[in-house]
Amino acid sequence: MAEKITVKAEKRETRGKNEARRLRASGGVPLVVYGGGGESIAASAALGDLAAILRLESGANTVFSLDIAGVGVSDVIFQDRQIDPLMGRLTHADLRRLVKGEKIELTVPVHLEGDPVGVKEEGGILDQILREVKVLCEPANAPDAIVVDVAALKIGDAIHIADLKVEKGIEVHGDADAVVAHVVVAKEPELESQVEAGAQPAVEGEAKPEGEAS
Repeated sequence: MAEKITVKAEKRETRGKNEARRLRASGGVPLVVYGGGGESIAASAALGDLAAILRLESGANTVFSLDIAGVGVSDVIFQDRQIDPLMGRLTHADLRRLVKGEKIELTVPVHLEGDPVGVKEEGGILDQILREVKVLCEPANAPDAIVVDVAALKIGDAIHIADLKVEKGIEVHGDADAVVAHVVVAKEPELESQVEAGAQPAVEGEAKPEGEAS
């Protein structure tokens, strides 16, 4: 098991937009830490330390230790985060304290594996509807991804949420009948282009409008 990451943090005595701007300008990120039976604490940590966690394979589902000076160390996980849409930079994060044995809802990606029969032999197309699902589990047991073998799928076959296989102690949330991925018939390019252009495909023997040359 990999060694748990520890991030150093400082308690914030003041809040507000000006304070948040000052923190970001100095390479920090405003945080709010809550849950675990304790009071909410406003804190800040280095952007580089938090960004490094988000770049891990487990990403936002990574459990790490937050060491707030003068407060103590807690195991936490990202509950929510704000990203600057232009810079792609983390600008704020809510961290949830964890209690041993506590299960929480996490979002994990769904990865498809294999080349479906319906694509290789029947000319169909594999269409992935859900790229992530919510699971309930202890954060330390959260999978990096749920891998689904789609090799046996034929045209018309589908994988539903109820079909997903996960380890003991993990529950997948969502509509059991929701389609995760399926193999569908490929559209005919010529017919598709005619429909998009508003043209009606010709039918043999169809009468032409009066006055129209044959």
